[in-house]
Amino acid sequence: MNSLSDTYTLQNGVKIPCVGFGTYSLNGGEGAELIKEAINIGYRHIDTAFGYGNEDSVGLAVKRSGVPREELFIVSKLPNEMHGYEKAWESFEATLKNLDTEYLDLYLIHWANPVAFRDCWEEANAGAWRAFEEILESGKAKSIGISNFLPRHIDALMKTAKITPMANQMRLCPGDDGFRQNDVSNYCAKRGIRMISYSPLGSGKIMDVPEMREIAQKYGREINQISLRWHIQKGFIPIPRTKNIERMKSNADIFGFSLSEPDIEFITNLTDCCGAAPDPDTSQW
Repeated sequence: MNSLSDTYTLQNGVKIPCVGFGTYSLNGGEGAELIKEAINIGYRHIDTAFGYGNEDSVGLAVKRSGVPREELFIVSKLPNEMHGYEKAWESFEATLKNLDTEYLDLYLIHWANPVAFRDCWEEANAGAWRAFEEILESGKAKSIGISNFLPRHIDALMKTAKITPMANQMRLCPGDDGFRQNDVSNYCAKRGIRMISYSPLGSGKIMDVPEMREIAQKYGREINQISLRWHIQKGFIPIPRTKNIERMKSNADIFGFSLSEPDIEFITNLTDCCGAAPDPDTSQW
C-alpha cells in the first residue's frame, strides 16, 4: 500500500481504499466543509452511519468536492432500532436519500446485539441480512458487511445467510483488545472478511503512550502515523476521524516508510493503554 487510493479487494471483487476518513460528530455545514477538505486531501473512503445524523452532510461534502461519485467509496450503517427485514429496507432507502446518491459502496449492520433487540437479536439480524442480500443483488449496494460483530454473532448470522459478510468494522487500536486484534481478525481472515478499524488511535489515547513516543522518534514520525502504519501492515483498514486539517494531512502521510516486524509485534502486544472496546452484548447502543 503506497497511497490513500490504493485498495484491497473484497471477496466479491469490489475494491476498498486502504484508509478511510471517519465522520462521526462531523455534522451540519461545518461538518460538510471538513469532510470536503478530507476528500480534497485525497481520502476516497468516507465512513458515516445513519446513527451519526450526518449522512446529509456527507452527501453535501461529496457534491461540493467536485470528485466524481464513482471515485469515492461511501460506507453507511443500519441504525440499531431498524433491524429486521422490512425495517432494514426502509432504513437503507432513507440513507440513500440522505446521502443523495444512487448507491452505497458498503452497507453495514452497525451493532450485533443492540438494546432494542436484545431478546431476539439472532432473528432480527437474520431478517436484516436477508434485506442486505437483496440490496446487494439490486446493485444499490456494491458490498455488504457488519460492524461490532464477534465470532459468535457471525456464526449465528451464517445459520441463515447466503452471502458471507465482506467486512467487519470494529474498534481496533494498539493497546486496545488483543482478542479483537488476534482471535477476531484471524477468524475473519479465514472467512474472507476484511477488518476495518474505527477509533484506530484509541480516541487519541495512543498519543500518550510512552512506548509509542519512543518508536515514533526512532522512525522520525508522529505517533498517529506509527499507529496507522501498524494498522496497514496488520492488514486492517483504519478510518481515523479528526476536525483538525493538519492532522488529516498527517494521518494521510503514512506510506513513505515501513515498521520492522519486531516493532509491529511490540506494538501488537501493548496492553491497557487505550481503553477497552465495547462489548456488543452489553453496550447500551
